[in-house]
Amino acid sequence: MNLTVNNLSDTSSLKALSEKPLIVQVVVGILMYVNGLMIFTFLKKETFRDTRYILFAQTLFVDSALMLLAYITLMWIFFQYPLQIIPCCIICTIMSWLSLCSPITLVAMCLERYVAICLPLRHASISTPKNTFIGLLIIWSVSFVLPLFILIVYFAYLPPGDMFSYVICSGEIMLQVKWLADMRAATLQLLFIMMLCFIVSTYIKIMIAARSASSENKKSTNKGLKTVLLHGIQLLLCMAQLITPYIEMYFWKLDVMLFLHVRYSNFILFVILPRCLSPLVYGLRDKKFYNALRYYAFCGICNQQKIRDGKTLKDVLSIPIHN
Repeated sequence: MNLTVNNLSDTSSLKALSEKPLIVQVVVGILMYVNGLMIFTFLKKETFRDTRYILFAQTLFVDSALMLLAYITLMWIFFQYPLQIIPCCIICTIMSWLSLCSPITLVAMCLERYVAICLPLRHASISTPKNTFIGLLIIWSVSFVLPLFILIVYFAYLPPGDMFSYVICSGEIMLQVKWLADMRAATLQLLFIMMLCFIVSTYIKIMIAARSASSENKKSTNKGLKTVLLHGIQLLLCMAQLITPYIEMYFWKLDVMLFLHVRYSNFILFVILPRCLSPLVYGLRDKKFYNALRYYAFCGICNQQKIRDGKTLKDVLSIPIHN
């Protein structure tokens, strides 16, 4: 598979796609603003320093970084911008790292909800700052193993003469070694099955807890069920993104213009769409976070003394909410 600049020589055909970069710019810009505002809200309030919000903030950071890098590489492909193969591989490795970090963080968030709902008496002792830090370290370390291995093997197979060549940067360039591509696909499939089984089992256990819960706790337990279900949908979309390079590689060989259309569709469905769910899960469904977010979104214009139902910002943030 030749991924050099010559692959995208049909300039007239690319002009037909000129609308799509503009649409992507608008959508990415809106999501980056929303995520940035949520990260700012998280950093401004000490009340959001528990495990669930820390994991949520990590999800926002990972999603924003991945979305930005994916957008940049997409624009490079649309406008035929050549990049030296070494920085291209590094960027693709970082994107792969972030792509794996996102679903593993979702699994950790489901685990936190399970502990909060099914093991409420142990939640405070388990969700400590130290355990949260160890959990984040494990997430980043596990996510980095496969991308690092692929990067090392790819450079080992790369001919010395191609080390400083220029390419249109895309994740497909690191899948040219067949056994490496097959190994990556098998590993991702195994990882997906393991994470899906974990989320399904978590959902079932929370559902059992919801049936036996008292009427006072049933509402928060049902909310936790919906949260885990949304995380499951996010996981499906995030893992689908990891297999898109294999689909795109086929269309690259078949027709470049068709490849661009497929790449654009995959970007919207499997990069943008899952990142829209994160603000929905915690930013809009969580009253405590939503009120603080609304306050900062309007720069405090919404009556500083009364945010909602006659409560001050301090009163609102002190409401115990369990999603």
